[in-house]
Amino acid sequence: MSRTVRLRPWQKQALERLEATDRPDFLAVATPGAGKTTFALTAAVHHLVRWPDHRVVVVAPTQHLKQQWARAASRLDLHLEPRWSARDGRLPADMHGIVVTYQQVASQHRTLAGIGRDAFVIFDEVHHAGDDRAWGAGIQAAFGAAARRLSISGTPFRSDTTAIPFVPYDDFGEARSDFEYGYGDALGDGGVVRPVYFPRLDGHMEWVAPDGAQHACTFDDPLDATRSSQRLRTALSLDGDWLPTVLQQAHEQLLAIRVRQPHAGGLVIASDQDHARGIVALMRRRLGVAPVLALSDDPDASARIEQYADGSMPWIVAVRMVSEGVDIPRLRVGVFATTTTTELFFRQATGRLVRWTPGMRHQKSYFFIPDDPRLRTFADQIAQQRRHSLRRRDEEEPTIGDGELDAVPAERPDAEQLSLFSPLSAVAIGELHEPEHVLDDEGDDVVFDEPHHDDDGLVVALRPPPRPGGVLALAAPPHLTRREHKAHLRARNAEVARDIARRTGLSHAQVNGELNRLAGVRKVAEATVVQLETRTRHGERWLDRL
Repeated sequence: MSRTVRLRPWQKQALERLEATDRPDFLAVATPGAGKTTFALTAAVHHLVRWPDHRVVVVAPTQHLKQQWARAASRLDLHLEPRWSARDGRLPADMHGIVVTYQQVASQHRTLAGIGRDAFVIFDEVHHAGDDRAWGAGIQAAFGAAARRLSISGTPFRSDTTAIPFVPYDDFGEARSDFEYGYGDALGDGGVVRPVYFPRLDGHMEWVAPDGAQHACTFDDPLDATRSSQRLRTALSLDGDWLPTVLQQAHEQLLAIRVRQPHAGGLVIASDQDHARGIVALMRRRLGVAPVLALSDDPDASARIEQYADGSMPWIVAVRMVSEGVDIPRLRVGVFATTTTTELFFRQATGRLVRWTPGMRHQKSYFFIPDDPRLRTFADQIAQQRRHSLRRRDEEEPTIGDGELDAVPAERPDAEQLSLFSPLSAVAIGELHEPEHVLDDEGDDVVFDEPHHDDDGLVVALRPPPRPGGVLALAAPPHLTRREHKAHLRARNAEVARDIARRTGLSHAQVNGELNRLAGVRKVAEATVVQLETRTRHGERWLDRL
């Protein structure tokens, strides 16, 4: 039974171009929030309908995004295992593929080469393959024999040092995309992304540099790259008054939005984990709110993000876990409180605030940023597209990547320099720039309506991918993905096996070996839903006989 999927015009165009391309590699660049995941998974389903014996492999930047991809795929009857590891060996026969991280590929590329042969591979935010040479080498070794490699990114990028495998470059080092859909394009289409505004606040910062020199200046004072980074770190210090002032104003903005949208949320991007914890404490003390804290070394971080995304808590504080790819459409206010000042990171962070919420008319978002010249430049480039698109909705706009990406990299001082650096004070001064948009959610600019497309071709009848290897796969309960359903069945199997071992005195290995034999299972990690249910029934009958 087929299901229908409504594709946006750009998704349909990109899909048609992909399917008309003979080359195995395809790079699609689309602004955050535009629907890259839906496009990529629809392409994967189309591929499996033509080649049912192929597997699907998604490579994502983080552990949390693995879960997000698996859930999105299940909505298209495409079942991906996000908890696969090399020790599991073969993939369960009722799963279409797996989701792994770039780091995982680097360490497990030999095993993945078998799964990746003739596979449809999706590289999510493929620029991450250049973050570490081992990551780039890993995807090349694991997926060199793939049938199709679809690379997607929310931000145009260039490689100044390490070229990324499977991505073509021009003579200037720019990645050459096969399809681009920028922020200006998405705003012009309407009903795709939100317009984002950038309130900026100046300050007067004083600090002692590692060389012992004392400095005092505002964001308007010209400084070299090193001093600029020190000034920014001083502004973001937990001991100054600049950061509490900005957090207060951002919270007031969020409260104003929550009058109209009670579940609207805010995101603070911190510099590091200690900084994030300090911001949480500061917001509790100064604002009387208890933000959700999501840190990468917390095993419950993904669950915290999911609870926040589905809930109505006002704020979440993170370092990088929420700054790229994470889908939380209710985010309407952000605070850029990190010393990372590359344009790539800034655009990805801005992308967390642009995701469209169907059924709402007033959807402006606000990203509070330091009035640092580097950040001011990045924000102005995005704001120029926003202003032009809102004025001329019916004209074509250049994509967000037409400008150069020559951001001044953030300073990375060593530990000794950091110990010598000492912020003295940071005080917010002046008024917020773009004040006409602050504390105003009444839609004084264009009010977006839901888009109406007359092109019947945008509604695609999507045939479900064939069952892997023709294996019968029972449907999961409506609220669970197949992977989540199997996790419940494995937990029940483990409980039954423990009860049998306790009552019989047999070892766990003996009990599990016998249950595997009865169910025809080599390893539980490779078991299908049917095999897990069969194994559970054999175990429960065994218990009944005791």
